Amino acid sequence: MAAELEAVRLDKWLWAARFFKTRALAVAAIKGGKVHLNGSRVKPSRMVHIGDLLEITRGNTPFVVNVAGLNDKRRPAKEAQLLYIETEESKAEREALAELRRLEAKSVKHERRPDKRQRRQIHRFKRCES
Repeated sequence: MAAELEAVRLDKWLWAARFFKTRALAVAAIKGGKVHLNGSRVKPSRMVHIGDLLEITRGNTPFVVNVAGLNDKRRPAKEAQLLYIETEESKAEREALAELRRLEAKSVKHERRPDKRQRRQIHRFKRCES
């Protein structure tokens, strides 16, 4: 983390904190209203300071984080995690959504086309019906 930085562009910070794989994706998310800084919609060039509150929606996953450090270079994931502190409410909500998605995926029955035996049964059923 660079101690001499007082502020960093929002798109650079999101990229450096590894919320998005590229700056272009970060810019698209910001312009699409998926990122809010201190409760308001902003532009990618907005400067981020330590202590700011960011609400980030990545896919279906919401994150609410406090900016704890500034860096304009992409570093390893362990260092990137030091740039922010996720709120407890955000962690709980994210874990609840992940559990819900996991349960929904378990309950979904993967349908496939009928095999030969099932097709014969369908044909018999349809002939008896008419």
